[in-house]
Parts: sequence; C-alpha cells; structure tokens
Amino acid sequence: MNRHRGSSLDDFLVEEAILDEVSAKARKRLLALQLADIMQQEHLTKTHLAQQLNTSRAQLDRLLDPDNISITLESLERLAHAVGRRLRIELA
Repeated sequence: MNRHRGSSLDDFLVEEAILDEVSAKARKRLLALQLADIMQQEHLTKTHLAQQLNTSRAQLDRLLDPDNISITLESLERLAHAVGRRLRIELA
C-alpha cells in the first residue's frame, strides 16, 4: 500500500523535510531560464554581461547556474539591471 497515495506533492515534500530546498531550486531554475531567454532576445553574450557586471565569466556562470541557490539579493538586482529589467520579489 502506498502511504502517499492521495496526498499532494507538497505534503510529500514536507514529510521528507525537503520542501524548502526543492522550492528554492525550482525558483532558481525558473530565474535562470528567464535570464537565458532575455539574453537570447537581447543578443547578450555571457562575456558582454560579465563586463557589464564588472565580474568574471566564471562568477557570472555561478549566478546563472540553475542549481546554485546561494545568490544575494544585491547580485540579483545587479543582474536584472544589467539585462535591462527590474527585480520583483513578492511573498505569496
């Protein structure tokens, strides 16, 4: 008998004590995909973007890495500004 049958994914993730981690990774992955789309639309290369941010290409790769959730709000704000966007954060 499956003890999770009928429960929600969130319920399962809470039981496994990984809801926060999975949610953070999903949000970072979404952000990385949005940035990749913007960079493609605006014809921005990683090298050009790194120069705009006054940082190295390796550091930019860490910022864009969908699995790296250790990113500061300041870095996100600078990154959004560099691609011509505003950062919007909200609590739901």
